Amino acid sequence: MGAYEAVIGLEVHVQLATDSKLFCSCPTKFGQPPNTNVCEVCAGMPGALPSPNRRAIRYAATVGLAVNCAINRRSRFDRKNYFYPDLPAGYQISQFELPICEHGWLDVEADGATRRIGITRIHMENDAGKNIHAPAENASYVDLNRAGTPLVEIVSEPDMRSAAEAVAYLRALHGIVTYLGVSDGNMEEGSFRCDANVSIRPRGQAELGTRTELKNLNSFRNVQRAIEFEIARQEDILEDGGAVVQETRLYDAVKNVTLAMRGKEEAQDYRYFPDPDLLPVVISEEELAAWTAALPELPRERARRFMDMTGLPAADVEALVQNRGLADFFETAAAEAEPRKVAALILGPLLRECHARELPLSPDKCPDVWKMTPKALGTLARVIDEGLISAKIAGDIFGDLFTSGAMPDVYVREKGLGQISDAGALEAAVDGVIAANPAEVESYRGGKTKLMSFFVGQVMRATRGKANPALVNELLARKLA
Repeated sequence: MGAYEAVIGLEVHVQLATDSKLFCSCPTKFGQPPNTNVCEVCAGMPGALPSPNRRAIRYAATVGLAVNCAINRRSRFDRKNYFYPDLPAGYQISQFELPICEHGWLDVEADGATRRIGITRIHMENDAGKNIHAPAENASYVDLNRAGTPLVEIVSEPDMRSAAEAVAYLRALHGIVTYLGVSDGNMEEGSFRCDANVSIRPRGQAELGTRTELKNLNSFRNVQRAIEFEIARQEDILEDGGAVVQETRLYDAVKNVTLAMRGKEEAQDYRYFPDPDLLPVVISEEELAAWTAALPELPRERARRFMDMTGLPAADVEALVQNRGLADFFETAAAEAEPRKVAALILGPLLRECHARELPLSPDKCPDVWKMTPKALGTLARVIDEGLISAKIAGDIFGDLFTSGAMPDVYVREKGLGQISDAGALEAAVDGVIAANPAEVESYRGGKTKLMSFFVGQVMRATRGKANPALVNELLARKLA
């Protein structure tokens, strides 16, 4: 146990999956030509009046409900004043004194234990644009397409004590917002990113140390590495008798270092005040009740149910529930066959197909390639279980089934791939293998029983993989004895 204890809090920014921006009707679609999704409001023109996006408000409250927050029936938008080149108005519309959600928590598993991480608040705000730097031209450009995009910022308590806990919390949040459908959670496009506040203190000390803020971490791996580096950096400073400076730092993933960016602002530096152009947000009891009733089963609860259903270890179940589309696919397929065997096909050949083809783990995201239906996968598990085909043949034909959408039982019959389960038909192949390998037979009978796998392999080769493995083992054991 080290002399210092880390204290970590995360500020997670989640882009909401609305069709339009938070205060105007401009589209939020990613990847459009620069400065094409811009109007007077998101360009900060004088006199342009904002109008709140009702769906964004519902999405923000839904996130709060999913992480056990109290939903404030009355909240307010404030102006947060600071200058960025990609924030044309010169201020951001955010929430300060009256956020939409407060006082929540989230349980996560990390380092072999369950930790409850407090959530201080969730507030809505509009995003800034994007600066594009062109060193070769000695120029910088501004793209305002993202300016005004609706965000929620989820601010945790400083309850995390390791990088692993921070990543576990971040993964849990990511799963929740994608299951809710309020965000696509695309970290590469900036839809889900976080700032990490990191400090250390002597172990056992109640007083917090001086914190630094690590900005715009956009992958789970970078969060882990950046926090681990920053903890080590601060320990070195204190061990050398120095003092940690409160500042904002950037993480360089190539060099695996954090670098000073600027001094860290405090709340008073932003000069918050109520936005005079926006009325308070009022949520009715009926709306809140309807949003609560519409909450789906979330990843943690679904993982528990899948574990009971399959008896699989936690790591396998986590892989099944990591994506709502994949979890839905499994659940529908499991109605066709024994759930544990369906899960084995998903965690094995199906995930391999997706990774090899660089496909998202959800059939609705890649329908042109992923044509296998849950019913087809469940049927494949059933025909393997019934002995119509071997697991090896199932693996060989999986790619065709995945991209063609063919039903496995029909495909197997049409291709003549049915498993040979007739003892009389297999006996000739077994006798042939024994006759062709007298030296191995003598060694087996002399005690080298591990040669059984050699004989099985030879029979499978002779039958082009169609032999029933269990029956082959039975026949070989009897004849070799």
